[in-house]
Amino acid sequence: MVVGDVMLDHYYHGETNRVSPEAPVPVVNIKKEGYRLGGAANVAYNLAALEQASILIGMVGKDEKAATLKSMCKEVGVTFLAAESTHRPTITKTRVISRRQQLLRLDFEASFEDEDKSELLKHIETHLHEVDMLIISDYGKGTLSDVQAIISMAKAAGKRILVDPKGTDFSRYQGATLIKPNHAECLGVTGECDTLEALDNAVYTLMKQIDVAHFLVTLGGEGMRMITPGVDTYSVAARSNEVIDVTGAGDTVIATLAMALVSGYDYAGATYLANIAAGIVVSKLGTATASQEELKHTYAKLDSMQKGIVDPDDLEKIIASCQAQGKVVVMTNGCFDLLHAGHVTYLEKAKKQGDHLLVAVNTDESIQRLKGPGRPVSPLASRMSVLAALSSVDWVIPFDDNTPIPLIKKLRPDMLVKGTDYTEDQIVGGDIVKAYGGRLKIIEHEHSDISTTKLLERKRDI
Repeated sequence: MVVGDVMLDHYYHGETNRVSPEAPVPVVNIKKEGYRLGGAANVAYNLAALEQASILIGMVGKDEKAATLKSMCKEVGVTFLAAESTHRPTITKTRVISRRQQLLRLDFEASFEDEDKSELLKHIETHLHEVDMLIISDYGKGTLSDVQAIISMAKAAGKRILVDPKGTDFSRYQGATLIKPNHAECLGVTGECDTLEALDNAVYTLMKQIDVAHFLVTLGGEGMRMITPGVDTYSVAARSNEVIDVTGAGDTVIATLAMALVSGYDYAGATYLANIAAGIVVSKLGTATASQEELKHTYAKLDSMQKGIVDPDDLEKIIASCQAQGKVVVMTNGCFDLLHAGHVTYLEKAKKQGDHLLVAVNTDESIQRLKGPGRPVSPLASRMSVLAALSSVDWVIPFDDNTPIPLIKKLRPDMLVKGTDYTEDQIVGGDIVKAYGGRLKIIEHEHSDISTTKLLERKRDI
C-alpha cells in the first residue's frame, strides 16, 4: 500500500530556436504534450513496473486532472482509492522541456493540511489487511497531516512501514520500520556532519529517539548508506554513468526497496537493488521507472568482473560495481618480493575478511627507495604475475608512490589490512579509510620466522 501526496506531472516538449521579442525568454514551439504519474502515484507506478501489485491512497480534487490520474493508474494496473476535496485542485506540476532540458515548471496546488481525512483513513483501514507492507510517500502537501494515525494502524496490523520523509521533524514518523531521507533532508534534521562517521552517530541518536529500526540515506553521486544499529553500516556507490534527470529517483528507490523486501531480500540486498534502479532512472528524462528486465540486465553486467592485473581506472569502476552489490573489498599492500609461505597464508586470511582482495604492489623504483640498492630480487612484472595466480587474490595493481595513500583515496576499499608488525595507528591510510566508514584489520602471521630479508640472509650464508 502506498499512502501519500499524489500528483500529476504534465509535460510540454518543444523546440527552442529564438528569444522572445517581448521579454528575454526563450520561445518554445510545442511539439508534444504528455502526462506522467507523480509523487506517491509515481511510487505506485514504479512498483507496477517492477511487477509488484499495489494499492494507492491519496487526495485529489474533483476535476479533470483527477480523472486523468485515475485513468492512468488503471492503465498501469494500480488500484487507486482517492479521497476527494471539493475546493482544492488535484496537485499538478507542468514542465516545459526543450533539448532534454527543463526550462520552466508551473505548480498548481493548495495544501490538503486542513482537509477532512476521514475518507482517507477509512480507505487505509479497510484495505490494510490485503497488503504486506506500507509505504508513506510524504511530499509535504498536507495529505499526511495525521501520519501517526496511519503508522499506528499499520503497526497494529503487523505491517512494515517505509517512509520517504519531508520536513525537519522526523518524530512525526515515530515507530516506522525505515526512513529514507536524502542527504540534505537528513542533515536538516541531524545538523551538519563533516564525515560519514559523524553522520552515522547522529543518525543512531535520532533513531533511538524516534524508535526507527533502519535508516537509508541517499547521497546522490555518492550512492546510499543503510544504517542499522548493532549491524555494520552498509554503503553502495552510485550506479549511473550519465545523470540526465533526478526527478522521481527517490520514488524509484523506495519502491524498489519495498519490492525487494516483500520478495525476501534482507535490507542490504534490497539497498543494492534500489541503488541499481536509481542509476537506471536518473539516466532518463523526467519521472521514470526501472523495469525488472532493466534490473536483470544491469545486474548481469555488474556480475561479470575482470580479475588479475588491472588498470587503476578500470579497477575503480570494478570496485564501485562490487560495492554496489554489497560486496566487501579488502585491500593490502606491500613489496611481495620472493613470495613465500608467510605471504600466501597472510593473503588467504586477508581474503576471508571480505568478498574480494586487492593487492597493491610497490614498483621496483619505490622498493629501491625504501630498501636500497639490490632490491627487489624479483622485478615488478614477475611479482604481480605470481600474486595474480593465487586463488585468494582478485586484483593486483602497482603503485610507485612512497605510500598507497593516493590509491586508497581513489579506490576507497571497505577494509585495509596489514600484518602484526603493524598496529592500527601505524597503518598508512588508515585514518582515510575510517573517515569514510571503512575498517582496519591486523592479521596475525602464521610464519613469522619467514621473510624475504631472512631468506636472502640464508642465501648469503650458503
